[in-house]
Amino acid sequence: MSNLKYFDAAAVKKPVQSPKAAIYTEFLRTGRINRHKDNWDATKRRYLTHDEVAARTGKKLETAGTVTHERINGFHQSIQFPKMLFHRTLAGSPHLGYCHVTAARTKFAKFDDVRWSFYIANFFSDIGDDERFFDKIKMGYSRMYFAVATEMDAEAGKLSINRAIHQNGLLFRTRDPKEALKNVLMLGARNEQLRRIISSL
Repeated sequence: MSNLKYFDAAAVKKPVQSPKAAIYTEFLRTGRINRHKDNWDATKRRYLTHDEVAARTGKKLETAGTVTHERINGFHQSIQFPKMLFHRTLAGSPHLGYCHVTAARTKFAKFDDVRWSFYIANFFSDIGDDERFFDKIKMGYSRMYFAVATEMDAEAGKLSINRAIHQNGLLFRTRDPKEALKNVLMLGARNEQLRRIISSL
C-alpha cells in the first residue's frame, strides 16, 4: 500500500469560462469588468505527501472524538469519562486511522476490575493479534467504534490489550454510533439501576 498517491480534491476546480463576447459588451450587459484570468489546468493535480494526508486524517479523527466524548458525557452527570484524545494513522495508508477517546475502569461480566479504552476508527476491520492489530481491513468509509480491555505491561512499560477478558480483549465493536454510545455508557454505569435505564434505551 506504500505506492498510494493522494491528491487535493478541493484544489481541482473547473476552469472559469472566459466570456465569449467582447469585454465592453460584457460590461454593458453585467456592469462588471472581468479582470480575472484563471490559469488553472484541471488536468494537473497537486499531490499530497503522506504527512499532509496523515495530518488531515488526524484532524478529522480528533474532531469526531471530541464530538463523541461530549455526547457520552452529556448523557448523565453521574457517568463522566476523562477526555483522553490522541490519534494514530496506519503506516503506508495515512488516510486510515483511529482515535482514542477515553479510558476508565469498570466491572465487566465476572471480572471485578477491568481497565478499558474506547476508540473510533475511520474504517471497519477485524481485531487481530499484537503484531497486526487491525486485520482484514474493509476499504470503505464506514466508522468502527470499539472498546478493548487493557492492562499494564510491566516489561514494556506501557498499556497492552488484556486478551484474557471477553473475546480476545475486545469488549465491543460496532458500526452504529448509537449502539457504541449505549455500550460505553453501560461500561461507565456505577450501579444496576443506571444499567437498567441504559439498556432500556
